[in-house]
Parts: sequence; structure tokens; C-alpha cells
Amino acid sequence: MANALLLFIACVVSVLLHAAGGATVRRFKWEVGYIYASPDCEEKLVMAINGQFPGPTIRAKAGDTIHLQLKNTLHTEGVVIHWHGIRQHGTPWADGTASISQCAINPEESFLYRFKVDKAGTYFYHGHYGMQRAAGLYGSLIVDVSDGEEEPFQYDGEFNLLLSDWYHTSIYDQMVGLSSRPMKWIGEPQSLLINGRGQTNCSLAASLVPGSSACELTSKDCEPVVLKVLPNKTYRLRIASATSLASLNLAIGNHSMTVVEADGNYVEPFTVDDMDIYSGESYSVLVTTNQKTSSNYWISVGVRGRKPNTQSALAIINYPPNAPSKLPESSPPATPLWNDYARSKSFTYRILARQGAPKPPPNADKRIALLNTQNKMDGYTKWAINNVSLALPATPYLGSMRYHLKNAFDTKKPPESFPSDYDVMRPAKNQNTTQSTNAYVFQFNSTIDVILQNANAIAENVSEIHPWHLHGHDFWVLGYGDGRFQEKDVSTFNLKNPPLRNTVVIFPYGWTALRFIADNPGVWAFHCHIEPHLHMGMGVVFAEGVENVRNVPTEAITCGMTGKMLINNHLP
Repeated sequence: MANALLLFIACVVSVLLHAAGGATVRRFKWEVGYIYASPDCEEKLVMAINGQFPGPTIRAKAGDTIHLQLKNTLHTEGVVIHWHGIRQHGTPWADGTASISQCAINPEESFLYRFKVDKAGTYFYHGHYGMQRAAGLYGSLIVDVSDGEEEPFQYDGEFNLLLSDWYHTSIYDQMVGLSSRPMKWIGEPQSLLINGRGQTNCSLAASLVPGSSACELTSKDCEPVVLKVLPNKTYRLRIASATSLASLNLAIGNHSMTVVEADGNYVEPFTVDDMDIYSGESYSVLVTTNQKTSSNYWISVGVRGRKPNTQSALAIINYPPNAPSKLPESSPPATPLWNDYARSKSFTYRILARQGAPKPPPNADKRIALLNTQNKMDGYTKWAINNVSLALPATPYLGSMRYHLKNAFDTKKPPESFPSDYDVMRPAKNQNTTQSTNAYVFQFNSTIDVILQNANAIAENVSEIHPWHLHGHDFWVLGYGDGRFQEKDVSTFNLKNPPLRNTVVIFPYGWTALRFIADNPGVWAFHCHIEPHLHMGMGVVFAEGVENVRNVPTEAITCGMTGKMLINNHLP
């Protein structure tokens, strides 16, 4: 009897210890600084973490807590890092958005990011100050299922593909050009990168691509990524896009892909030969290695949505017994026509929630409509939302709202719609815009519908793709449409199996509808994920339940004149 009791106690203790120890605190010490590197075979300054580009991959399990001490060694500029797709429940100050959730970290100073990764999925991180993402400040963040949990699909191994674009012009030149009168546009990127590697003005497959020149790989930094596989296995490819400008299409020679995850949420599996991926999006696809083992095969990444003046990026799937350096025998998969939007929509519309996923509330408490337009302000070119171009205050909203600071930002209520007679198919009659730091404040726990409306830019017959990312939340994508959104379009909303995402695309001259619950106390950015568009004002700020925020680190919010009031008043 005593032995049985001891065994029972041991089992209970074991279960309690497992429950208590299932979540791990994962600690990191990073330094951000510049290094010389040759991502596309031309040496340039690259923003790196601990001397590494792209930055180190963070790997954790759902429920783990990240403690990351970040030191800024950039000498002349601040820095923050945004953990893209991590919802930051209870830690809005760790979201990593300068002037919104925290102060920029000054040179030679450090900041402790502490947050929980609560949901398995494919994520990444990147700079969110100025245009530092375009300088190379990004890396992968992979969250595995917690112990005892299983994915709803099986695979034998996995690879991680972090996609980006690369400019030879510094981000300082780019920002000055965008902020000049008249604007100097940054142009198309010089190369596309896969895991930080690419080639410029040449092709690895030159012998198979007419008119292209062969690449001379002058550095190991630009050698093609090689995925070593075994035949007749299923691999999970985690794919994320950290591009500054480019929308992309990815295909694998002779292999199909089954999409199973989007932005950290499971989707109803569907199979494609190629897939579009917009800046800020992440996916998991399953690939079965069922092709002839006498050859290697290309992974090809090309530009969509803009005239493709940038060479496709190539990587290699390596079957044994072929050498990794053996180039595939067939041509790389061709990228679809850049403006074949029907094809893009066909892929996007197929993304639906997996059976059993959370469903949206049947109705919204509030709806706002956000019109994306390109405008002029005193001769400067801006992007605006409902004719307001976003400016950011010196003191982060999180601190000024939490502690009711006066004169920290424009408290005037921002416009929640746009004129009923606005013609989205033509340039605006009045192209002038205004600039403001105002924010949308939502009732805590209310359900919000957002209609993102695309329109014609300043030039005739120009409307661009805009991928929009919401911080602090996932949202349900209720539907898409062409032309101007109308009230009758509400009847077409998908309330049965809409996908949960954190990034969504608006197609040219179209609209996208999303729904989310304002249940995460904090102040959150919602913006176009194209770096120059955000720099030129294409974003808004959402706030909800700020009075419920606790334990905000002082150093996160005490910059700017109003921030110094917190120190003077011994707050927080």
C-alpha cells in the first residue's frame, strides 16, 4: 500500500513538474551593427546581428518566453526590432515599433525584449525604425508546437526560406529621396535574396535562360542556397517575405506544393505549382521529393505586381547522389506575368481556414473604411489614409495614452470613412493631403470591421498592390472585391471559414474586408508593409484597453518632451 502511495505521489509530482516546466525561458544577447557583406556578390554595408546576416534564427516552442537583450552598436542611429506575427498579449511595449510601442534604443544602449510566443507558426522579425528592414535587419522566428501537441499534418524534415529584396543604394539615400521635393523614387531592387543570398545582373542558369550572363560567385555570401533532400520524403518549407518593395512568386521545378499554414494559422490544405507571397506574409508548404534522382531542381523566386526589372532568385533542391553544386538540367520555373492579377487572386482566394479553426463573431460593433491614396503635401509626395498621411510623435503613444500626457499627439478623432462620391478608378480631383499623429481608439473587447479600399494613384491608370500588416492581432479575412466597396458587398462576406491572418493584400482598384476583436490592451500599428510606402505615411494607429496595460518599462516610453514628464512626475 505504501509503495502504491509513493508511486501515486511520484506520478503527480512528475505531472506537475512537466506542466510547470513545459514552457521554457529562452535567453539571447544580441548586438546590432553594420558589417561588410556581399549578399548578391557585390560588397555593401549590411545591418547585422552579432555579425550575422540575416540575423540569427530564433527557435522556440509555443508557450515559451523570450528574454532578448538587444544592444545598439550603430553609433549614430536608434534601433528597434518588431517580432512580426507575435501578438504580444500583456507585453505591448515589446512589440518593437518606434514611437508607437517604445522609444528607439539609442546608440550604446540596451533594451530587454520580454514576451511570450503563444502560438506555433512561421514568423520572422525585422527592424521597425526608419527603413532599417531594407538595410538587412531581419531574421526568422520559428515557433514549434508545445510538448505533447502535434501538427495537423506530417512531414519528414523541414527547411526555412526567408525571402527579401536588396538595394545597392543605402537606406539613407532612399529615405532622403522619398522625402525630397520632387520625390526621387527608389526604383526596383538590384536583386532578390533567399536566406540572404542572391546574384545581381546575372543568372545561375545562364546556359538555360536566353540573353542572361553567367554569375561569377565572388564570395561565399552569395552562393546559392542548397536544400539537401532524400527521395520519397515529405518536407515542410517555411517561407516568409521580408521584402522592402517586391511582391514575389515562388515555384519549384517539377514539384508541386501543398499550402498548410499562413501567418501562423492552419489553412485548409490545397495544392499549387507556384505561389504568390507578399511582404509580411509567411506560409508553410509541404513538398514531396518524388522526382528523378538523376537531377537537381531549381527553386525560383520572381517579382509580381511590378514590372520585373530584377533577376529572379534561384536556389537548388539537391537529390543524392548528385553534388550540391550540380546545376539542374531544366530551366527554372518561369514567373507568371507581373500583372496577371487574375492568377494572383485565384491563389489568394483559395486560402481558407482549416476545419475547426475559430470563427469570427457574426456581427461587428463598428466598421471603418480606409481609403489608400497617393497625394501631394506642399509639393512632397505622400501616401495617405482617408486623406491623412501618418506622422509619428516623439513620445510613444503607449506611454502618453497610458499616463494621459497632454500635447503628446493629435487627439482629434481620425476620419472613419471617405466621401461617398470618391471615384477609386481615377486620380483624385484634389490631390492635396494633410498629415497627423492622431489614432483610432476602439472600445475594449469590441469587434471591428475594416474595409481597406485601394484607389488610383496620382498618375493615370496606376493602382498598386498593398500588403497590410496588423500588429498585436490576427484578423479574419472576410472577403475581397473589385472596384469600390458597397453596402451590398457585406452579403458576400465569408463567415463560415475565413482565414486568420496578420497580413493581407489589397489588389489594384479593389477592396479587402477584415474583422478582428479589440481584445489586446495596447497601441498597435496597422500599415502597408512596403517599406517606402510606410515611410511616406501609409499607415494608421489603433489603440484599445490602454488603461489595462501594466508593467511598462520606463525606458520604453520616456523619450520626447512629453516622455520626460513621466520622469519628472516619477512615473510609471
